[in-house]
Amino acid sequence: MRFRFLIYLIISTVLISCGEYEKLLKSTDYELKLTKLKEYYEQGKYAKASELINQVIPVYRATEEAEKLTWINAQCYLNMKDYLMAGVEFKNYADMYAYGPHIEEAVFMEAMCKYYLSPRPELDQQYTREALEGFQIFVGRFPSSTRVPDAQRYIDELNEKLARKAYISAKLYYDMKQYKAAVVSLENCINKYPGSKYREDMMFLKLNSLYLYAENSVPSKQIERYQSTLDDYFSFIEEYPKTIHYKEVATIFQNVNKKLKTKIAD
Repeated sequence: MRFRFLIYLIISTVLISCGEYEKLLKSTDYELKLTKLKEYYEQGKYAKASELINQVIPVYRATEEAEKLTWINAQCYLNMKDYLMAGVEFKNYADMYAYGPHIEEAVFMEAMCKYYLSPRPELDQQYTREALEGFQIFVGRFPSSTRVPDAQRYIDELNEKLARKAYISAKLYYDMKQYKAAVVSLENCINKYPGSKYREDMMFLKLNSLYLYAENSVPSKQIERYQSTLDDYFSFIEEYPKTIHYKEVATIFQNVNKKLKTKIAD
């Protein structure tokens, strides 16, 4: 009996609470809504707080209260892990309150929200690029901030993710045996992300693509393309004399030398 009574009491409390909240949503007492939304926020009831903020904020627009409400709303979405809406609210704060007390954090957190939305490298990287741009803007705008080392770390991480994405796309051309396209794509990757941890692999794949492109060319084009492969070999081995791809690279070198000697002799 006592257990049933407790269940009944809990259900009744929830129903009464829901009824009170529904009345509050329909109310025109904006001062009460303002008081309650702050209570909800402090209690961790972020969805309720945010819903009330969106009702109340037009009434307090152009007041000091509006700045506080915009900031609280961003925090509500952030705590709910709704990073898309949190990013929108942090941007709203940064755009409207350039001299507000939370401006530095708002600019940083707008970028962080895009960072949270950034997917694995195989997928579209629009959010990654937006996050990268956001952190770069932050560093330029607040160069003395204590958050700059974190922002720089995220910039490096996001650049690496974009390099990985570019490498995957280039390798797709290689896997489809479109070696000319693979060479162009890999050259772009190497130039755009010179410090990437994938640089050695990208350079090796480019060398191999040049070799296979030459192999599959018409005879009249092979000498020129084997020579390009040889030039790329020397660039590669100069940069990575102890490469993990040493056996494959040595085989390419030997084969290209044989082919050139044979072609030139003919």
